[in-house]
Amino acid sequence: MGANSSSISELPENEYLKKLSGAEPISENDPFWNQLLSFRFTTPTNSADLKLLEEATISVCKSLVEKNPRTGNLGSLIKVFLSRTKELKISAECQNHLFIWQAHNALFIICCLLKVFISRMSEEELQIHFTYEEKAPGSYGTECEDLIEELLCCLIQLIVEIPLLDITYSISLEAVTTLIVFLSCQLFHKEILRESIIHKYLMHGRCLPYTSRLVKTLLYNFIRQERSPPPGTHVFQQQTDGGGLLYGIASGVATGLWTVFTLGGVGSKPTPQLEQCSPLANQSLLLLLVLANLTDSPDTPNPYRQAIMSFKNTQDSTAFSSSNPHAFQINFNSLYTALCEQQKSDQATLLLYMLLHQNGNVRTYVLARTDIENLVLPILEILYHVEERNSHHVYMALIILLILTEDDGFNRSIHEVILKNITWYAERVLTEISLGSLLILVVIRTIQYNMTRTRDKYLHTNCLAALANMSAQFRSLHQYAAQRIISLFSLLSKKHNKVLEQATQSLRGSLSSNDSPLPDYAQDLNVIEEVIRMMLEIINSCLTNSLHHNPNLVYALLYKRDLFEQFRTHPSFQDIMQNIDLVISFFSSRLEQAGAELSVERVLEIIKQGAVALPKDRLRKFPELKFKYVEEEQPEEFFIPYVWSLVYNSAVALYWNPHDIQLFTMDSG
Repeated sequence: MGANSSSISELPENEYLKKLSGAEPISENDPFWNQLLSFRFTTPTNSADLKLLEEATISVCKSLVEKNPRTGNLGSLIKVFLSRTKELKISAECQNHLFIWQAHNALFIICCLLKVFISRMSEEELQIHFTYEEKAPGSYGTECEDLIEELLCCLIQLIVEIPLLDITYSISLEAVTTLIVFLSCQLFHKEILRESIIHKYLMHGRCLPYTSRLVKTLLYNFIRQERSPPPGTHVFQQQTDGGGLLYGIASGVATGLWTVFTLGGVGSKPTPQLEQCSPLANQSLLLLLVLANLTDSPDTPNPYRQAIMSFKNTQDSTAFSSSNPHAFQINFNSLYTALCEQQKSDQATLLLYMLLHQNGNVRTYVLARTDIENLVLPILEILYHVEERNSHHVYMALIILLILTEDDGFNRSIHEVILKNITWYAERVLTEISLGSLLILVVIRTIQYNMTRTRDKYLHTNCLAALANMSAQFRSLHQYAAQRIISLFSLLSKKHNKVLEQATQSLRGSLSSNDSPLPDYAQDLNVIEEVIRMMLEIINSCLTNSLHHNPNLVYALLYKRDLFEQFRTHPSFQDIMQNIDLVISFFSSRLEQAGAELSVERVLEIIKQGAVALPKDRLRKFPELKFKYVEEEQPEEFFIPYVWSLVYNSAVALYWNPHDIQLFTMDSG
């Protein structure tokens, strides 16, 4: 990049960058800007490339940080960009490559500089760099605020108004990325930002009327998953001679044109991963999540969150509520398809969680879909591959299941969906199984993984809550799912006995020695007994509500009947054991009457006949098991660091020095 420069190492000595960061003010009308902005450059598409770029230009940035309060050159650059964006929509419609090209280059430089500025100073200090006015040096305040607000508003207008074409893809992506950079001040604070100059501008004033259009555009960017056009096509229409008309025009405009500069871009083969993804969709989703999780201001709730909570289907003809000015309509079918296809990423799972939890229109639509397996299967895959996922992604997937299982219609319908050959489930070949049985298998597997590895009570609780919500609607459980339910109970029983034995031995040891403190086995025992109680309630709920629909569960129960013997007289389980004990006794008696050496098929036949014969009034009724997901108090303490860890770890378009990050530790992302 730069006149006669052909490598990154030469950037610090580039004459245009040195002049921009120098001690002399540059008027916004100076021909210098045409020269500075006339470079042909493929925007880096991953953080590794951007790291190289930042390391090469850090000396330039430091110089600008030092001298800009006196020269105002950053403000002049921003004003040049603002002036060029006024005709951007017409330029796109007229295919004016040159105009869009220079506007993109201006924004790219602004974004790179802004990222360094924000990482090195407070918002108040940042304001100083927007205040310079040559005619009245020292007149700070409103000029600064207006220029920041004008740039933010311009970026939003660019995103929502400029049509997405090959020639506008890069500038649209850069606008989204620059907004993320503007908001990145949160990364450099340990505490959650509850008051911010940038937040104020985005949630009030000139930016506010664009709220619903911005959210809608970002959602559609995610839905469409438009791939980046081939490198170079968004700027130059290449000709066979390697030149091109626009390249010639640009050379005429910019004497001393910056040499073509590449960071894994023009002329190099993109990685398969980048070929398969859409940088604009990825960045749009990250920006949407950042905006949705901005803290409410003292006088106004977050308008972006309001927009996400209230948008409706394009087929919904009911009137909008006057209480929410940010509501809009979007195609739910397209949104549903995108959500189903993109669940491998944390950010898509977080978006699905937000929509199901906060937007009643989306939740109702999703629960009414007849192809719910397209959404549930990717969520189950996340849980199944728990070892490969970060804990936050697993939590989000689990909470999504919990929200879905709050609906009885969902709990019934999943047992009617029959799946063939689930290839990713490795423990056993599943040639045919219902979605409901598969869900049970994966949740139980998650519980067992948690018992042996992470031992997270919160994860246990949510897994069991989802099973409990479904239990009354269990239908035609697959024999393997029924076995795993009882196997989990067996594992819990063994763990209970082990903890009980350890507590007893510890108590005996304490009688002979008062020196060492006792381990808190009572707490461990209390936790394990809570989980056992929950499992017994789940089994009981299935037996009392749908016994005749689940012969495989009764079979598994009878096969492992000895497991339950020790809990019959236990004070914590006596009540819930009554029904289970009755079912075991009733069916054991019928099997004894049928004789010995019974085949599996004959046993199941006797169970089915017995299920009809067993008087329902003999089973004691317990309150229905229903658990509802409730977001914890101050959810921003969890979600804001989580969202920014996703931004930080995204391989597309941004890089921050890990030593500068304050919001989270590097291993929390």
